[in-house]
Parts: sequence; C-alpha cells; structure tokens
Amino acid sequence: MNPEIKVQTPDTRTPQSPKPKNLFHLKIFGVLLTLAGICLFAYFVYSVGLDLILEGVRRIGWAGFGLILFIYFCRICLRATSWRLSVYEPYKLNFSDTLPAVIIGEALSSLIPLGILISGTSKAVAVRKRVPLVVGLSSIATENLFYSLVTGLFVALGAFTFLRNFELPDVWVLTIDFLIFGVLLLILFGLLMVIRQWHWASAICDRLYDKGYFRGILENGRLHVRLFENLIYGFYRKHPRRFLPIFSFQVLYHLLGVFEVLFILSRILDTAPGFYASFLLESVSRIITIVFKLIPFLIGVDEAGAQFVSETLALGAGIGVTLAIVRKGRILFWTAIGVSLIVKRGLSLREIMQQGKMEEK
Repeated sequence: MNPEIKVQTPDTRTPQSPKPKNLFHLKIFGVLLTLAGICLFAYFVYSVGLDLILEGVRRIGWAGFGLILFIYFCRICLRATSWRLSVYEPYKLNFSDTLPAVIIGEALSSLIPLGILISGTSKAVAVRKRVPLVVGLSSIATENLFYSLVTGLFVALGAFTFLRNFELPDVWVLTIDFLIFGVLLLILFGLLMVIRQWHWASAICDRLYDKGYFRGILENGRLHVRLFENLIYGFYRKHPRRFLPIFSFQVLYHLLGVFEVLFILSRILDTAPGFYASFLLESVSRIITIVFKLIPFLIGVDEAGAQFVSETLALGAGIGVTLAIVRKGRILFWTAIGVSLIVKRGLSLREIMQQGKMEEK
C-alpha cells in the first residue's frame, strides 16, 4: 500500500528556475526540422506534379472532404470519451468539457514546433475550472497510457505485416525488427510499471532534492509528482472495469484512421484498394507522427512516408503524396477550430506555459 500523500501549501518564495538551455536547443532543432520538412514537401509536390495532386483532390470533392472531416471528428470524440472515463471520484468531467479541450490540445500539437510538449497541459488548462490542474494532468496521462498501448500494438502489427510481405533491403529489415522489439519492450515496461506501481518519477525527484538540486522547484513539486503517480495508480486499483471500454475506444480510433485512408484511396484511385493497403498506410502514418511530432503538421515527412508505402504497394504515382495532402487539409480545418476555441476562451500559450510551471512549483 502506498502512503497517503498530503499536498503542502506552496512556498510563497519565488524559486529560481534554471535557464532552459536544453529546451532552447530543442526549439532550434524543431525549427530546422520544420524547414527541412518544407523543402521535402516542395520536392514531392514538384516530383509528382501539381496537376496530378489537384486531380486527386477534385475527385474527392466537397462532400467527400466533409465526410473526412466527420471521420476525424468521430476520432476526437473517442479520445474525449476515453479521457472522461479516466477521471474518477470525487472529480468528474463531462463530454462537453473534454471534447473542446481535446480539439485545443490537438490544434497546438499540430500548429507549433514542440506543440506535443504543451498539448497535455493545454487540455488540463482548458478544464481547470472543473478539476484541479494536477487531476487533469494525471487523467490525461492515464488516457495517454491506453493510447500509447494501442498505438504501440498497432504500429508493431503494421511493421510486422510490412516486413513479412515485401522484399526489403537488409537495413530496412534490421530497422523494422528493432522498431518492433522496442515497441513491445516499452509496452511490457509500461504494463509492469502500472501493475507493480513503481514510483520512479517521485523517487528521482526525491533523490535530486536530497542531493540539493532544484530545491526551489522540488520543495513542493516532488509532492505533486507523487500525487500525480498516485492518481494514475489509483485509477488502476479503483476502476478496472473501465479498462476494456477505454481500450476499445482507442482501437476504434485507429480503425477509423484506416477507414479514412480507405475512403480517400477509393475516391482517387480507379480501383478501390483493400483493407490491407489502407492499414499499412495508416500504420506508417502513426510511426511518422510519433517520430516527427516536432514538425508542425508533419509537413514533408508525412508525404515521404505515404509515398514510400504507396510505391511499395504499386498503387500509382503520387497517390501517397495526394493522400497525405488531403489528410493535411482536414488537420488544418480542425486546427482552425481549435485556435478559435483558444481565442474564444481567452487562452494563450504564455498562460498555458505559466500554468504548467506553477504546477511544477
């Protein structure tokens, strides 16, 4: 049994935080990756031909694009529902709370370099009037654990299928084998961490505090980290019956992604593709999303990955690039909706970052 943790009143002194040099370097790296992505995007558009891409977009039409937007909205609803189920007594979030918060988080994640670093915080800030920030963050982390588990299985299955059905160079075989092994290892470690309730994060904070590092931040921050862990592990103990619904919603989220790819390909190709091709394209898209999330809208790299798979599957010239551009259009649409919600609520990036820093203190 874990000891009950009482959160102390934060110290009124203003702690001196170290300069975020690593974060600055990461920002520079993100900007460089973005510029490289833009160049890559321009190259693929030029190599495929703008006329071919526009013809594919024309085939989809406004009605088809509306369906694509609706499919993505359903996927957002599934994430919002999963998050709502990840909050437990005495706190509660309604679907009307989590849905706009997820849209806001997805918008920031797609819009700016390093958006993935503040996506979760932005969701918690969006519902801060309903639940304490630490509760919002812990419930988001719980939902992300389920998402990561299903995504890991989805990616591993896609990589395994791709590897066993195509002749690839040895370097690709080695890379994919390493990817599958790494994903399965992370899944196993995550499951063990939750089942055994390892408090590694708070233990590291305690050790740093005892060594005299970051004492201003960790004076109360280490207690918040322990509370954060207890909230996640408390969900595991108190609500095991919610596991299957949340897991099922995450599976449906990925299946809708496959269906979206299948629909787009059926409109831009003369011969409708099967589930297999759509599954491989979506699984590669998930891998790219994980690896290159620093790049806004995954510009360039998404087109490169989709083109690689479409050429391997012999779907036709430019199909992968057209697919990626169409999907990028729906991301732009929902990002615009997210930005409008941010403006309507009077939020700002500075406020979100400050809220996150306040919680650390």
